Amino acid sequence: MDSNTLRFDFGIARRVLQVSVPLMGSMVGNLIMMLVDRICLARYSDDTLAASGPAIYTAMAIVGFFTAFAGFSRSCIAQAFGRSGKDEAAYQAAVGMVVAAVLAAVLVLLAPVIELIPRLSDRPAAITALESQFLYWAAYFGSVMTLNMSLSSYFSGIGQTRVTLIAGLIGQVVELFMTVGLVFGKFGLPELGMRGSAIGTLFGTSAMLVFYLSRLPRDVWQQLTQRVFKRGAAVVADVTLRVRRGLPLGVSAGVDNLGNAAFIWMIAGLGAIALAANNINLTVNYIGIVPLIGLGIGCSVLCGNAIGANDFSQVPRIIFVTWVIELAYVAVVAFFEITMPEQLLDPFGLSHKPEAIRSAAVGTARILWLYALAFTFSMTGAAVLEAFGLTRFLFATRLVLMWAFSIPTIYFMTRGRDGNADFLPICWVVGAGFEAAIGALYAWRIWTAVKHRQNAIVLAHAQA
Repeated sequence: MDSNTLRFDFGIARRVLQVSVPLMGSMVGNLIMMLVDRICLARYSDDTLAASGPAIYTAMAIVGFFTAFAGFSRSCIAQAFGRSGKDEAAYQAAVGMVVAAVLAAVLVLLAPVIELIPRLSDRPAAITALESQFLYWAAYFGSVMTLNMSLSSYFSGIGQTRVTLIAGLIGQVVELFMTVGLVFGKFGLPELGMRGSAIGTLFGTSAMLVFYLSRLPRDVWQQLTQRVFKRGAAVVADVTLRVRRGLPLGVSAGVDNLGNAAFIWMIAGLGAIALAANNINLTVNYIGIVPLIGLGIGCSVLCGNAIGANDFSQVPRIIFVTWVIELAYVAVVAFFEITMPEQLLDPFGLSHKPEAIRSAAVGTARILWLYALAFTFSMTGAAVLEAFGLTRFLFATRLVLMWAFSIPTIYFMTRGRDGNADFLPICWVVGAGFEAAIGALYAWRIWTAVKHRQNAIVLAHAQA
C-alpha cells in the first residue's frame, strides 16, 4: 500500500458512517427484541426460562444459515449498483428475491423436522417439549426473516440503509406488543407461553416484510415480472452463482454460530460460577461489538460498489478508513471495560450475584476489549471478502481455525478445571487470539484480491 492509501479520507469516512449508522440502529433493535424474548420467558415460568436458552440458540444457528445464504444478494446488488446504477441493481434484487423465496419454502417444509431436534437431548421431557414448540414456529419466522434479508439487501446494496432502520423499528414495536401479549395473555390475546414468544417474532418479522414490499421500487417489480419470470432460462446462471457463493456463506454462518454455542458449553465445564459470569459477559460483549458489525457491513457495501465499478484502488482506502473508525471505537470500549467493569455489568444483574460470580465476571470484562479488537479485523475482513465473492475462502478459514484449532484448544484447556472460574478470562484471550488469526488471513486474501483485481461475482447486465 502506498502513502495515499494509508491516508484518512474524511469523505470516505462520511460515506461509511452514512451507510453504517442506520445498520447499527437496526442491530441494536434486534438485540432488544432478543432480550424481550428472554425476559418474557424468564418471567413466565422456570421451565420456559430453562428452555429458552437452547431453543433460541438452536433457532439462531438454523435461521442464520438461511439468512446468510440469502444475504449474499447484498454483495451482488452492491457491485451491480457500482457498475451500472439502479437498473442492474434492481435485476440483481429480483434474482435475490427468487432465491430467498425458495430458501424460505425449504425452511417451512423443514418445520416438522426441526421440531424434533430437542428430542435428541437428555434434558427433561417438559423442557424439550417447550423447545420443540419454539423451534416449530422458528421455521416460520425464519422463513420471513430470509425474505426480509433479500429485500433489505437491495436497500443496503444501494446505500439506502435508513429504510432498513425504519423497517427494524416497525418490527420491534409489533414484536414487543405481540410477544408480551401472546406469552402472558395480555391485550386481549391468548396466553401461549413459549409458543407465544415465537409467534410474536413471526408477527414482528411479517410487519417488516410488509413495509419492505411497500417501499420496493417499481423497477424491481418490473425486473421480477419481465425478466425473471418471463425469461427464466436466462437467469439460471445468476441463480447458480447465488447458490455457489451463497451456500458457503450460509454454512460459514452456521459454523460460527455452532462454535459460539460450543464455547458456552465448554465454559460450563469450569463450573456454575464461570457459566453464570460468562452469561453476563456475553451480553456485554455482544452490545459492544454491534457497531463493529454495522461498520463492517457498511465497508462491504462501499467496497462492493467500488469493485463493481472496477475501481479496485478504492478498496484499500475504504478498508483503512473503516479500520481507523473501528479502532477508535474499540479504544473507547477498552477504556470503559478496564476502568469501570462493575458499572457496565451491574445493569445485567451482576449486583445481585454472589461475590464469586462478581469477581469472575469483572475479571473477564476487563479483557473483553481484546476480543472486540480481534473482531474488528475478522468481521470487516469477512464482509469485504463477501463483496469480492470469495465466500469459499471465508468458509474454509473459519472452519479450520475455529473447529480444528480454537475449539479443541479451549476444550483441552478447560478439562479438569471444574470450579476454576479464574480460568474464564484466559479462555476469552485464547478465543480472541484465534479470531485475530482469522482476521489476519482475511486481510491477506483481500490484499491479494486487490493486487490481482479478482472479482468472483460475475454479473449479468440488466436489459433495457
